[in-house]
Amino acid sequence: MQQILILDFGSQYTQLIARRVRELNVYCEIHPFNKVPTITSDIKGIILSGSPCSVRDNGAPMVDLQLFKSLPLLGVCYGAQLMAQAGGGQVMPSHHREYGRALLSSVDHQNDLFKEISLDTQVWMSHADTISAAPQGFDVIASTPSVAIAAFKKRGADVYGIQFHPEVTHTLQGKTLLRNFVVHICKCAQDWTSEQFVESTVESLKATLGNDRVVMALSGGVDSTVAATLIHRAIGKNLSCIFVDNGLLRKNEFEEVLDSYKHMGLNIKGVDSRDKFYDALKGLTDPEAKRKAIGKTFIDVFDEESHGITDVKWLGQGTIYPDVIESVSVNGPSQTIKSHHNVGGLPAKMKLKVIEPLKTLFKDEVRVVGQTLGIDPKILGRHPFPGPGLGIRILGDITADKVRILQEVDAIFISGLRKHGLYDQVWQAGAMLLPIQSVGVMGDERTYERVVSLRAVTSTDGMTADWAHLPYEFLANVSSDIINKVKGVNRVVYDISSKPPATIEWE
Repeated sequence: MQQILILDFGSQYTQLIARRVRELNVYCEIHPFNKVPTITSDIKGIILSGSPCSVRDNGAPMVDLQLFKSLPLLGVCYGAQLMAQAGGGQVMPSHHREYGRALLSSVDHQNDLFKEISLDTQVWMSHADTISAAPQGFDVIASTPSVAIAAFKKRGADVYGIQFHPEVTHTLQGKTLLRNFVVHICKCAQDWTSEQFVESTVESLKATLGNDRVVMALSGGVDSTVAATLIHRAIGKNLSCIFVDNGLLRKNEFEEVLDSYKHMGLNIKGVDSRDKFYDALKGLTDPEAKRKAIGKTFIDVFDEESHGITDVKWLGQGTIYPDVIESVSVNGPSQTIKSHHNVGGLPAKMKLKVIEPLKTLFKDEVRVVGQTLGIDPKILGRHPFPGPGLGIRILGDITADKVRILQEVDAIFISGLRKHGLYDQVWQAGAMLLPIQSVGVMGDERTYERVVSLRAVTSTDGMTADWAHLPYEFLANVSSDIINKVKGVNRVVYDISSKPPATIEWE
């Protein structure tokens, strides 16, 4: 299968490059600069990402460009500076940090990379160094008023460097530039489609699994549902699914999820283990301790239930591409912000092999594949919900009564979003139960009750997110409903923090 290879030098935008290439219906993969895969005939071009590093630093990330001498090459920001330095050009500190919007003041429209790119179009700069002299044998093909060498090309070769980021939306014609490189210069066929993915994945699963049995944990979310449906298409009744009620789900979610799977042909068993999880969480207040307790209890429950299924050889998982990328990042897994709740301990404990049919897809691509598979839009349109559930939305220790309060609050908020046509405009929403109480007045009585914070964000993949600008009237109505209907809550606040610096969840 034709593909573009993206080498990651640590840029926060590297995944965006891959997403933009995929949007062109061209397959691509991200690999760390220090783990270059074997260059096969399927690889039609190379993109070098940006980086927070400087090419002038000792120990700066480097790669031998001779590995790619026969292929089209595009260096983005740090990638362009690395190419310039390797070719004998000069990279110097900028007189001032070049960050933000800029306009292209000159463009070589005869060059294939800049076909259909307008003069004065906006681009996005993000670098502290600049290319002050291009290597010998390279021509400057674009400039801005403050950056003389905004882009260059090697004479007689499809080798390009640009000092701006075409992958971000602030570069208004960035997708056109990437299309020029990927489709016109690299000659990639635009045949990476959801239909093609489903067909090839099902055939691959059939070949890999044969008549083996697979067990899988379902959550009612998009990733696990799509992964299970693909596996079911391949092996039918040899797939067994388990849905565990950890006591930290949304109101009525256990029953609703099981009902939604009834007509999908999935062999699913629901397991009520609420008391086991509450016992494991008793007295715990540290977020990491709670996550680990939830994860361990899940593994124990899932392992116990799986013993009722004979001859299981595989564990199905809904791992998606960002999870894979993060596990092989440039310098190893990046600093842990929070541990991820998954079934990572299961394969070793149960002596199972792992099958991950979605491990090459981004979240939005998973939804498109789900549409191709004919999965209910209500499932595909569900907001992401954390594995530890309300366990990380209840700050402090967890009790059954706190879960009840937050379930009621969450139900009012989510149903309100649906009722007012706002649910699909929001990427993720939920409520947090705070470990504080506040003074209030109800009727003629003084109250001292709990505070909840509502959280809603807009995003495409959760890597970055902005707080959702919900209408004031809607927020006022939801706040009033919560305070009037949920016993134990007398104050509602709305979280207006974006990611970064805040995370979407509070724990």
